[in-house]
Amino acid sequence: MSSHPAAPPAPPTRPASPPASQTASAPQAPEAKPSNFLRQIIEHDLQAGTYASRRWGGSPGDAAHHAAGVPDPARIRTRFPPEPNGYLHIGHAKSICLNFGLARDYGGVCHLRFDDTNPEKEEQEYVDAIDAAVRWLGFDWQSHCAGRIEEHRYFASDYFDFMYRAAEYLVQAGHAYVDEQSAEAMRAHRGDFNRPGTNSPYRSRNPADNLERLRQMRAGLHPDGSMVLRAKIDMASPNLNLRDPALYRIRRATHHRSGDAWCIYPMYTYAHPIEDALEQITHSICTLEFEDQRPFYDWLLERLAEGGLLQHPLPRQYEFARLNLTYVLTSKRKLAQLVNEGRVRGWDDPRLPTLAGLRRRGYTPSAIRLFAERIGASKSDSWIDYASLEGCLRDDLEHSAPRAMAVLDPLKLVLSNWAELHGNPEHTESCTLPALPHTPEGQSALAPRQFLLGRELWIERDDFAPVPPKGYKRLHPPQPDPIDPTQCSPGSRVRLKGAYVIECTGFETDASGHVTAVHAVLLPGTKSGSPGADSVKAKAAITWVAAADAVAAEVRLYERLFNSAQPEAGGADFLQALNPDSLQVRQAWLEPTLAQAQPEQRFQFERHGYFVADRHDHRPGQLVFNRIAALKDSWGK
Repeated sequence: MSSHPAAPPAPPTRPASPPASQTASAPQAPEAKPSNFLRQIIEHDLQAGTYASRRWGGSPGDAAHHAAGVPDPARIRTRFPPEPNGYLHIGHAKSICLNFGLARDYGGVCHLRFDDTNPEKEEQEYVDAIDAAVRWLGFDWQSHCAGRIEEHRYFASDYFDFMYRAAEYLVQAGHAYVDEQSAEAMRAHRGDFNRPGTNSPYRSRNPADNLERLRQMRAGLHPDGSMVLRAKIDMASPNLNLRDPALYRIRRATHHRSGDAWCIYPMYTYAHPIEDALEQITHSICTLEFEDQRPFYDWLLERLAEGGLLQHPLPRQYEFARLNLTYVLTSKRKLAQLVNEGRVRGWDDPRLPTLAGLRRRGYTPSAIRLFAERIGASKSDSWIDYASLEGCLRDDLEHSAPRAMAVLDPLKLVLSNWAELHGNPEHTESCTLPALPHTPEGQSALAPRQFLLGRELWIERDDFAPVPPKGYKRLHPPQPDPIDPTQCSPGSRVRLKGAYVIECTGFETDASGHVTAVHAVLLPGTKSGSPGADSVKAKAAITWVAAADAVAAEVRLYERLFNSAQPEAGGADFLQALNPDSLQVRQAWLEPTLAQAQPEQRFQFERHGYFVADRHDHRPGQLVFNRIAALKDSWGK
């Protein structure tokens, strides 16, 4: 059995990073990346020339195919191997960034491989969604070799013929046998951690008889579940994965690519190492739950190399801790349950951790890549706070998302002296604000925002209080003097952001006492940017939009889908942790600059957070914006 090299105590100088697209040429000057145990292993292998003798036949293949090829132009080969049985989620994003990123940084190639060995759950819809998600994150599966482009997008089902050929070899070499025990008998004979397993009564059958039965399985002469092909290793092994694991089962199911050509299908643990070897993968990077499978991975590849089917050096498997993110579930089965039961609006619901959902929510690929880089790769399981992901989003958008004003809970504001000042109640005045206020002058390519000021405005309802609480600095009407009730203190003064200072004079209510309008007077000579702007002090500045040019929009305020940081902690029913307020829909008024927003265009709504024009529902005349994240983390506070 092959051993795995230990990471050296101190890594050598890291090789340079190639351009964003994959390349098989020498790497070029990179930006420094934080080291981790995987980088140390790769650097050690490159320095030692562990894979320098490999050859590449131009496509996946067996030992003879690659032996006839050229020296492998890729210094390393990694792979991202999703099963097309659901939509990718944030945990997959960590693996995508890790595998594609390592290949990029070390002059290698990363393969996209669909592990489609389970025909009952796999569909073309998921294949298409995975393609789109990987590309959206900023990666592809092309490489440039000897002046031509190679596409490294593969399917495990393309290797079914070789897998079956390898199975026949294992049987003929005495390394596998057909077992006709029931599933219950096999479980009972397997033993447990305290008790060794018991050999199957079929284990001693001679290779010729086993080969005949395997071919009968392949020909469909036996019913589903009546036989399995098992490796012959060691039923007393302390590692239960080496107690004669199953390699093939009989299952009549139509495959999404091969149709009904096969009625036996390989087990994932058998198929996975073969796929890696045929693709000349050097570093097969898996999550920690596959650590106990590594000895079988090595055993299988060594046996097939002994038979001349595969060539040395063989792939090596390494494991890293999967992503555990608070307030999130990543089980495909449970995500499917949420979708199928209508608790969310499809696989791309912005509350889901699927990459399709995160994209629709408004997350940027660069924010997710930054998140993956910050959390790194380790061998220890830990929980990452969801706020860390949101923090990466804020860091990414702070200096790139254009600003805009939006009123999400509208309350009418009437400037009662407007007609007196201008001689016409319909008069409007132009105002401007920068699109990116913190960008040095002359460096922003975005033109200043322009909008109107008129007699009637919309303001946020919580920017007015008939009786202000202690410390309240926004709009309130004149208040009775607490000592002399016949006297009143004046109403508060605030600045309309980008415009004038106003003073509140009163308000209107309906029959139920609900405030329907606020009245104020505009203080002339106080317009922002004018010489008299600071002549009158205001305790606060509020956002607003003018009734004259505001645009209506549906605004969807998303919160975390679960109220519990770990929805399944202690075996809890995750459905009981669903947040009933995870989606609130508002009919809002927005600054007119947003009328031209395109789907997936992101903005910072001042005071409210980061928003995106919905990629499906947003269109001219029907504006729909999703809140991506608040301006700061206030969850649970």
